[in-house]
Amino acid sequence: MSLVKTLNLFSISPNWDEIIRQRRQIRDMLMDHWLSNTLFSFNWWFLLTITIIFFVIWVIVVDKKRIIEIASFGLIIGTTTFILDIIGITLVLWSYPDTIIPVIPPIIEIHHVHLPIIYMIIYQFFTTWKSYLTVMTIASFIFSFVFEPLTEWLGIYEIYNWKHIYSFPIYIFIGWIFRWTIIKVKQIENRK
Repeated sequence: MSLVKTLNLFSISPNWDEIIRQRRQIRDMLMDHWLSNTLFSFNWWFLLTITIIFFVIWVIVVDKKRIIEIASFGLIIGTTTFILDIIGITLVLWSYPDTIIPVIPPIIEIHHVHLPIIYMIIYQFFTTWKSYLTVMTIASFIFSFVFEPLTEWLGIYEIYNWKHIYSFPIYIFIGWIFRWTIIKVKQIENRK
């Protein structure tokens, strides 16, 4: 290939206005898809019902004496999984055809309600490292090899350049690193 042709390949990059135009077009397409195919569908009702059930369970079982600590842990988990999800969607590793809310690309109900609540319950009830890591490993296995395939089968989750096995260590690591972080912050707080 000649140098002129190579240089021309690099000069055809889209300008910012074109990118914004494409984003608006995708936004409109996503909204049309959500209104036509998702809203009030089985998957929409399933996600809404499960989200409400998870939230009610959490309100009932959360240790009210440790609510700030437990909620902080859940908030860190939710924020981290949300950021990782945005990265995965942006890199087209996976996507979510069905969500409760159409304007947020990551599936907010899973990353800000379901996963954080499960992590918070594990954090609350399994206080030794051995029991916590054992249960976190079991939960990560269920997330990766039961929940992800189930949501894929339902059409809520689609994977393109990802495998469920990749999720398994990530779920464990997230649970481990943030439990360790909260414990360290509590130790600092208790020293003062």
